[in-house]
Amino acid sequence: MGNCQAVDAAALVIQHPSGRLERLYWPIPASEVMRMNPGHHVSLIIPLPMSEDEQGNRDRSTVRFTRVKLLRPTETLTLGHAYRLITSQEVMKVMRAKKYAKTKRDTMKKLQQHEQENLSSGRKSDADTTDQELKQERQSSRTTPENADAMRSKSWRPSLQSISEAGS
Repeated sequence: MGNCQAVDAAALVIQHPSGRLERLYWPIPASEVMRMNPGHHVSLIIPLPMSEDEQGNRDRSTVRFTRVKLLRPTETLTLGHAYRLITSQEVMKVMRAKKYAKTKRDTMKKLQQHEQENLSSGRKSDADTTDQELKQERQSSRTTPENADAMRSKSWRPSLQSISEAGS
């Protein structure tokens, strides 16, 4: 009998989206794997350590979580590791989600900082000031025609004076 574990350690595994496993027995650049599988990116599968509870209750139905790290085309797939092919659409979807989450997190931080500044300086919150601004807009839009005439007469108008020419 041979040592099967030694053979597995001397190979690298590529998992395709269809579920097919491909074993290679030599290091290969990620760019070559991507060239052989157009529209796909190569990612390294990193198993997360199991907690003590998971180790004690280990059975076939337990799902082991993993982390996926995208590889650059310049990186090389090494023996003894497992890799997964991911479609370009999935990569773009994840990147958009990360970007959205980051911008949302940044805006929430800015809002919290702004509220803390307002509270520390004794100013009213943004919600209070916007409510007051809306009330003022409503009141100004309800002006009667008499009030509108009075407001127009108070507005600035240029006064033009004629310039007399001095005769010689």
